[in-house]
Amino acid sequence: MTHRRTKLSIAIVIVVLLLLAGAIYLRKEAPPEAARLLPESDGVVYFNLRPLRSATHFDQHPVQHSPEYQQFINATGIQFERDLDEAAFALHRMKNPHGPNGSVAFSEVFVGHFDGRKLGQYLAGVAPSQENYAGHTIYNIPSEGRTVRVTLLGYDIVAVSNTPSPEQIHSMIDRYRTAALPFSGSSILSKQYSHVPLLSIAWGLGQIALPLGANGPRVMGIRLPLPVDATFIASLTWIGKVHLRVEEIAPSDGAAADTTESLQTILTLVKSMANTTGGTTGGASSETQPFDTDARALINSIEVERHRNQAVLTATIPTGLLQRMISSPQDLKSLPVSNSGKTP
Repeated sequence: MTHRRTKLSIAIVIVVLLLLAGAIYLRKEAPPEAARLLPESDGVVYFNLRPLRSATHFDQHPVQHSPEYQQFINATGIQFERDLDEAAFALHRMKNPHGPNGSVAFSEVFVGHFDGRKLGQYLAGVAPSQENYAGHTIYNIPSEGRTVRVTLLGYDIVAVSNTPSPEQIHSMIDRYRTAALPFSGSSILSKQYSHVPLLSIAWGLGQIALPLGANGPRVMGIRLPLPVDATFIASLTWIGKVHLRVEEIAPSDGAAADTTESLQTILTLVKSMANTTGGTTGGASSETQPFDTDARALINSIEVERHRNQAVLTATIPTGLLQRMISSPQDLKSLPVSNSGKTP
């Protein structure tokens, strides 16, 4: 009898361990919670700021705050460059690009170190109206002809949406109640998240149909033949260095071949310019802007290849350049990319 009890106890322990291992595996394979809380959308972008902060120390660089942002800091104690850990954005394409939202509306989830009481008091002071939904207070804040809806999902999670209707903010509240389910989330995450490389600290996915100009994006005057129904997955992975990977899943092998050929032509020109003494970024401006060491290292690391209907661009971003991109984006004036073929 004792022997049977021992075998039964061992069997129960093994089953529990297997269930725990399965749960851990499923959580590892699932998108981050902040991204899973987002509503249905045309695109998703996610940032894990913890490793980015450790790699670049952007929180230690002084940032010029606008009066409105400084007022927010004074009232809530929240300083995003210091207190924000994760941010996820859903992009909603608008049917009327001339409406208050323009071409795209956004839904957002922020995870970090927040004082819920102070934040709630601040939101109540700037919101003319409030709504109670499923036990959560939604603060309705007018902004440039739109209504920005904000709610505290938990002590460290805030949801925001500026879509025309409250449907999206309601959806995020509903998803928060089922966030423990590892594969819950929007349709686009279910279909495309498996393409995001493991250990990515930032990534985005969606269709390129979000407005890029009437004739598509241009680089150094060369138009990229990006099909409007192509899906893109971009990611930053930190493994000692920051690796960039951009994958186009084109509707056909031919479309992927066109993109690859155009990118390789542009890359040949840019590498030639970067590695020539006195090389500049080109463009309509007569101002000479030589490539610095970090920019040259980035350009020389870029590779483009095709796998059937997938065009893949990879590169390694020097830490110094990443620090500048995060802490002082206004200093990066020399990227030869625009919708019109002219440099900014």
